[in-house]
Amino acid sequence: MPATATTAALSATNIHAAVPARTILHGVNAAFAQGCWTSIVGPNGAGKSSLLKVLGGLWPAAHWQGEVALLGKDLQRWPRKQRAQSLAWLGQGEVVTQELTVMDVAMLGRLPHQPWFAASSSEDHAVVEQCLRAAHAWDWRHRPVAELSGGERQRVLLARAMAVQAPVLLMDEPLANLDPPHQTDWVDSMRALTAQGTTVVSVLHEISVALLADHMLVLQAGRVLHQGRCDDPATHAALEAVFDHRIQVRAMDGVWMALPRTATAAQAGERLR
Repeated sequence: MPATATTAALSATNIHAAVPARTILHGVNAAFAQGCWTSIVGPNGAGKSSLLKVLGGLWPAAHWQGEVALLGKDLQRWPRKQRAQSLAWLGQGEVVTQELTVMDVAMLGRLPHQPWFAASSSEDHAVVEQCLRAAHAWDWRHRPVAELSGGERQRVLLARAMAVQAPVLLMDEPLANLDPPHQTDWVDSMRALTAQGTTVVSVLHEISVALLADHMLVLQAGRVLHQGRCDDPATHAALEAVFDHRIQVRAMDGVWMALPRTATAAQAGERLR
């Protein structure tokens, strides 16, 4: 059954968000089912990252209206520490202090669970080790972040986000700089998290990877064009439409994939509609 605002782990109701020059989100309604992975897709400028920031409580309060509910409670009513324990974030192009080691960065994910100025516990170390291994970053845990490639750094940031062990995990373009094998590892990690009951919401430009999720939210010009299961033909139709029929969704070896459609074929499809 599709999630509703009352049954979802995270929901957005009538969200309007703006920057000084223009409105970015126009009355967005969305619900994200507990223990499921939802991918948010759409063309450039559709409002994907903006919506994710609103969901994460990172959009300036004066510049958005509506309601975001986390685990059934208004996000703005959560105490700061409890919210940090319940909602983890991996942003786009995050800046990391270069002098920190891989272990240091991953350990930052445990801060919401620690008292002020307390040393990391044995449990913290066990969780961080598990997350670094899952991200295939454990072997260089003592290396400074400055020595890492972009893809390696992204894997460390993923480990940090997972180390929060929050019931809801938001990620904006988490596959940036990851090569295909590590994109596959990332998908496996998402499936492992959802199997444990974690709700995952990710903004993705890699449409074929986005189709591996449980659900998909398709945005167009700051509005929800469609939300549904990734294996639903209606989702495929919305996905093709939002990209002006320049892609086509097809099953290959039992997996849904987005394939490029030639300009000639797209124009012919336009004439037939």
